[in-house]
Amino acid sequence: MPDVVTTVVPASVGMAKPGRPLGANVTPAERRRLVAAALMVGDLVTLTIVMGLLQLGAAMAASDTDTNMASLMLVWALSLCGALGGFRLYGSDRAEPVDRLRRRTLGNIVAAAVVLTWLAVDDPASHLWGFVVAGAGLSVVLGYYVEALVRGALVRRDLWSAPTVLYGTMPACLALARDLALHPELGLKPVAILTDEEADVLTEALETAGLPVITRGQANIISPGIEVALCASGDLHVEKADWLARLPLRQIFVVHDASMLQVLNPQLRAMGGLLGLELRSAIHMPRNLRLKRVLDLVVAIPLALLALPVIAVLALAVKAVDSGPAFYAQPRIGRNGHVFKVYKLRSMYVDAEARLAAHLEADSAARHEWERFFKLSNDPRILPRIGQSIRRTSLDELPQLWNVLRGEMSLVGPRPFPAYHNQCFDTAFQALRTSVPPGLTGLWQVTDRSDGDLVVQKRQDSFYIHNWSFWLDFYVLLQTVPAVLHGRGAK
Repeated sequence: MPDVVTTVVPASVGMAKPGRPLGANVTPAERRRLVAAALMVGDLVTLTIVMGLLQLGAAMAASDTDTNMASLMLVWALSLCGALGGFRLYGSDRAEPVDRLRRRTLGNIVAAAVVLTWLAVDDPASHLWGFVVAGAGLSVVLGYYVEALVRGALVRRDLWSAPTVLYGTMPACLALARDLALHPELGLKPVAILTDEEADVLTEALETAGLPVITRGQANIISPGIEVALCASGDLHVEKADWLARLPLRQIFVVHDASMLQVLNPQLRAMGGLLGLELRSAIHMPRNLRLKRVLDLVVAIPLALLALPVIAVLALAVKAVDSGPAFYAQPRIGRNGHVFKVYKLRSMYVDAEARLAAHLEADSAARHEWERFFKLSNDPRILPRIGQSIRRTSLDELPQLWNVLRGEMSLVGPRPFPAYHNQCFDTAFQALRTSVPPGLTGLWQVTDRSDGDLVVQKRQDSFYIHNWSFWLDFYVLLQTVPAVLHGRGAK
């Protein structure tokens, strides 16, 4: 295949030589083995911690655990690593976090089933089935957080992401490179751009790219160091597809901009020579709404019981700082436009609205910030010490568990907004938001939190509604913990 363009390389970027690893200073095969080993070690550490916690709990409860725990640990470890490996979790190619959470949960279920079967055969009188079931649940949750720590360490060492070549028009490749740079957790690191455009068009664009631009001939030479090709062109012809297929690449993706579709797990269907993308709205199906309600009650009832003493202590602290009621109720827009009262621990002065109006009148910068975010970095309404503390940790939201129990809210969903906030969106999005139950936590809160403006809120809430699943709710709940602990964007 003849070369199409002449190589143009920025002075700051060295062209990869044949045999030289791209990205981290390891070969692609070594990188994959290191990633697999790190993830497996993380799961073994997780299982060791879980076993220790369960044995401690059994000892405190004076429960019988006479079964050979070393044998149990060995069988469980082999089963868990085998199951998670079978679900392709020991690599970075399946990097979408919600899908990885689903696979991790299923892998732990399979491993627990194997362990229970072994117990039934090896020790029919064993009473450890509850021990194993509890351990599997703990392993899912703790394993999710341990994997996040391992992934972060691999990203920092430039091992998580596979060396990737971008193929297509320069504008499309540049946009794709920017997106991948913002999301290293996706496991794809652009190392070169392969394009058919003329050299004079490339020179101006290279200052933005920061990547070497290579020809087809050079792609043939350095392809052993490349793992993935992303075709950013919408017009991938048969000739180009055949040539790419002959390169020794592990994966080839044809990338299309589907940001407007907001699809998390697309369902593809072959239709002769066409490829169809199926879009669903699962959250609006009655059976899914009933399932969501059942899961809300299963989680919210014990959570509310545990939260009661915390709420009582915080309520006393609020009253000690400022006289007035410890709780605050505000009308919010719920499902189908129903107006209900959201309950919160009071974190503001009793005359908060008057303080806000005076502050916005005197400070134009604060007024602009309020009009964009409906939040203030320095809010004069907040109670000293206790107010900032409970807002930063979101503990002021705990009374909304009562709203969840009453069925006015769900644990996960778009946050219910006051009428003045809701009216800032277009009518179509208002209707979409109020077509589902509002949530105690949501996708926006665990990603951009209140640092995101109205555009970010609309994008994140729309994405959640269009892509709802049990696994997405589970993911948001798990992400809520680090979001609250870090206090990202909370105001």
